[in-house]
Amino acid sequence: MKHFHRTSVMPDAVLADADIFFPMIGLRKTQSAARSRTFEGVVGAPEEVHTLTLTVKMEGGHYTFVEAHTSAQGESRLDRNVKKFFVRLHRQVDARHASTAAY
Repeated sequence: MKHFHRTSVMPDAVLADADIFFPMIGLRKTQSAARSRTFEGVVGAPEEVHTLTLTVKMEGGHYTFVEAHTSAQGESRLDRNVKKFFVRLHRQVDARHASTAAY
């Protein structure tokens, strides 16, 4: 699945936070570049190894465009954790932001 998020958090800070967040959920970093990270691991059931590729780029001079590609089919636990990561980025900008159900 493909996910994206726009934030005012700088690209280096986004990647630094990704280096902290994704290992906490069981992924290990397999590749690291100036503006991207690749993580692999098992998240949830069934126990299949999934890949997450995270890229960041400056957009419009003051926004960072964060794009995440997961190898999981449908909405997996990994996809939900990517969304939690985006909420975490949003909280860096606005600490009052609360994650709520969208139903």
